[in-house]
Amino acid sequence: MTEVRREPILRIMPGHADINANGHIFGGWVLSQMDMAAGIVARLHSGGPVATVAIDRMEFITPIHLRDLISVYAEVESVGRTSMKVRIEVMAWRNSGAIRVKVTEGLFTFVAIDDQARPRAVAGLPKSEK
Repeated sequence: MTEVRREPILRIMPGHADINANGHIFGGWVLSQMDMAAGIVARLHSGGPVATVAIDRMEFITPIHLRDLISVYAEVESVGRTSMKVRIEVMAWRNSGAIRVKVTEGLFTFVAIDDQARPRAVAGLPKSEK
């Protein structure tokens, strides 16, 4: 992702119920946040409902701690006829924002779907980006 100033799609702080036996945040919790953020971006880009069909790549770089504020960034990387690849990056803000750490990243594939959950053509860019 580019280094220009950008706004997160999601910003959340994990709670005590999200801790694993090692005292870090569950990987599944992080994956869920990434999927939600990427789904928002894919839906906006495609002009309608989408479904996650693949996680092409996912890398846990460093653990997330209990009091980290998590920012999830996502952007469409490529578009096919019915599918989109969305790149996701998760940053943790530690010590009241004094430290910023990249904790995970991934590449998810979404398919645009119709009312019967069948693939449909991607509508294109949202009106705000045309």
